[in-house]
Amino acid sequence: MTLIPSVGRAADTARQWLEVDPDPVTRAETERILAGDHDELDRRFGDRLTFGTAGIRGPRGAGPMRMNRLLVRSVASAIADVLLSTIEADPPLVVIGFDARHESDTFAEDTARVLASRGVGSLLLPGTLPTPVLAYAVRECDADAGVMVTASHNPAADSGYKVYWGDGAQIVPPIDAQISASIGDHPPAESDLADIGHPLIGRADDTLADQYRNMAASVVRPGGPRSLSVVYTPLHGVGRDLLTCTFEQAGFDPLTVVASQGDPDPDFPTLPFPNPEEPGALDAALNLATETDADLVVANDPDADRLAVAVPSGGTWRILTGDEIGALLAEHVLANGDGDDRLVVTTVVSSRLLIEVAAHHGVHYAETLTGFKWIVRPGLADRSLRFVFGYEEALGYATGDAVRDKDGITAALLFAELAAATRADGRTVCDLLNDLWRRHGVHRTGLWTKRFDNPRGVANVATQMAALRAAPPTVLADRAVNSVVDLAGPGTRLPITNALILEVDGGRVVVRPSGTEPMVKAYAEVVEPVDYDCVSDVERLASEGLSALLDSVSGLMEDGADL
Repeated sequence: MTLIPSVGRAADTARQWLEVDPDPVTRAETERILAGDHDELDRRFGDRLTFGTAGIRGPRGAGPMRMNRLLVRSVASAIADVLLSTIEADPPLVVIGFDARHESDTFAEDTARVLASRGVGSLLLPGTLPTPVLAYAVRECDADAGVMVTASHNPAADSGYKVYWGDGAQIVPPIDAQISASIGDHPPAESDLADIGHPLIGRADDTLADQYRNMAASVVRPGGPRSLSVVYTPLHGVGRDLLTCTFEQAGFDPLTVVASQGDPDPDFPTLPFPNPEEPGALDAALNLATETDADLVVANDPDADRLAVAVPSGGTWRILTGDEIGALLAEHVLANGDGDDRLVVTTVVSSRLLIEVAAHHGVHYAETLTGFKWIVRPGLADRSLRFVFGYEEALGYATGDAVRDKDGITAALLFAELAAATRADGRTVCDLLNDLWRRHGVHRTGLWTKRFDNPRGVANVATQMAALRAAPPTVLADRAVNSVVDLAGPGTRLPITNALILEVDGGRVVVRPSGTEPMVKAYAEVVEPVDYDCVSDVERLASEGLSALLDSVSGLMEDGADL
């Protein structure tokens, strides 16, 4: 059989990787693929994983299109290239953290060894820790960069690699492009790496985690109500110890932890998918909350940078959406602070309720692309403004400037403070949400997704987006499409990205590919004004409108491309 050119190049890459691969598992995979699976050869070795919305993520396995020790070593070497060419420090310093997934500790140590071999210093955080601790440590240590080995809420088979720069935020252009351009075709061999005991490789003690905990506990006001029964699940991740200690330090009652999900476990045995947004992910916590008559349920994702919340409502439990949590936290932060220099930020795919909340409190508002690497940028770009809160609909929240990334631990503390104060006033969290809706209208948001789990997944996504651009709708669910904004073209206020915004009567739809998976996403919002007291009727009307809008988007996308 004659190999097509891409497979020929892929075979050359595979042989080069095989020569230096230190992992017997991925070596065996490469040998098997080279023996005859040409389709898999092209999928694994025909290209390379790239930086997406939140770093590099993918399934573990052999080849540059998978997460493995050689890919990590290649990226680490590229980080060293960029640091040495742009940073005056001698040597530059990189802080490195890791979660509890399979091989995360090995990937972290390989990163440190590559950096040391290039003359770059590193500081390995002690043991598995949440991502927000790493983001905090970059600035606390006055480091030039940071690396967090984590796949966040991805499936158990995945690993990931987030890169931060000296400002404490995840990298954006041009840094990400510079690192990508520096990734060579030949990964460093074992003989190229420094020993783990090299003088440029340091190991942190518990001080940084303690400093982070002190900072996190300080986000709630001293002396406020703290009486609250909280059920918590870390979803087999690394958040439990730090979050429970921080709650205790802040004066809250001890949390009730879901025992079956309390210990870090890289196989996530009780969950098909360790994402708190997934249906069923919170079932164990909700069952325990019902048994214990709890006041609040909070959950983190496996690296504890996201927060999910459920509250009692009419004798059952209501899982709040990311937009509802964001609006409630923003109102809480703004109502309990002051200053017209304050700034709140969200993304183009999140609810526009935050615009209304910001205007009500007379503070600045900004809208960015998806991802916290963008959400923190308006505050960095204009230092006359004080970043006090930012969020994205995918359960990510940040308060203040100490952690320039989403932080599920400080967000959980803030929400618990909100819930405890509301309980002390004899009201509920749902009462607070209704207050916002009475003031600004009911904002209902939802998401439609289409996943392409096949070898042509990326091409399928491109076809869907091209079809929508070629023939955008004029009507969706009996709502006129008033404008179509293509963020891939010039003239928008945002950096160029592959997304379309469709403004419709009483709502909006934003369509974009996922930044980490072969998937098209459509984010929809319907807004209904409240002109009488029965908010539940308006909420029902908005929910019906949202369902119709999502159904219309689904039909459009299914019919819009021949896949």
